[in-house]
Amino acid sequence: MRDILDVHTHTVASGHAYNSMMEMIHAAQEKELEVYGITEHAPKMPGTCDEFYFHNLKVVPRKHGDLELLLGVELNILDEYGTVDLEEPHLGDMDVTIASLHKPCIQPGSREYNTQCLISAMKNPHINIIGHPDDGRYPVDMEAVVQAAKEYHTLLELNNNSLNPRCTRLNARENDMEMLRLCKKYQVPIVMGSDAHYYEDILNHELALDVIKETEFPEELVVNTDREKLYPFINKYQKV
Repeated sequence: MRDILDVHTHTVASGHAYNSMMEMIHAAQEKELEVYGITEHAPKMPGTCDEFYFHNLKVVPRKHGDLELLLGVELNILDEYGTVDLEEPHLGDMDVTIASLHKPCIQPGSREYNTQCLISAMKNPHINIIGHPDDGRYPVDMEAVVQAAKEYHTLLELNNNSLNPRCTRLNARENDMEMLRLCKKYQVPIVMGSDAHYYEDILNHELALDVIKETEFPEELVVNTDREKLYPFINKYQKV
């Protein structure tokens, strides 16, 4: 499968990643990506950058040789109303946005509560991707999540890091297989993300590709194969 983009990665600015922005960009160039995204953790994550960091991303060039750079944010979903920790108008100014459930920012609730958190976030037109919805510490009604992604034009992420045995997320493989089965049923596109916190992991989608192969998930529903599949979902090309 052609794999030319990775839009979920972090730099040292996130507080628990270990390379600079330029080190990550150079690594993406060496791996011959066409589109590369840096999505630092939003302000409620302990140790990450202040909101002013995101306000000033406008100074960074978005073209590095043949590489298109997207600068955005991985937001923390804070409640069942879909509240996130970067306010307008700055949220809409991000090239790409991911919204995720993280234990330092929200404790797991009931299946109904966790599901509502994700669906409410999807209703925000400036939220483009739901990050690692496979985390079994936050059980969800996956069918409702997939149907909402279709309704609200939001990508669901197949997160490679979730599938790493060292990752603390629970039951990711089983949850990802269910997600892909339902996305195939309802024709909902997905995006693979490395969730790289170190330069060597950029474009590391090996475990995600294994799940795609095992579930016989259709290539046409994987946006990583063509930047034109990604563009309709992200803020940079979808000004609301």
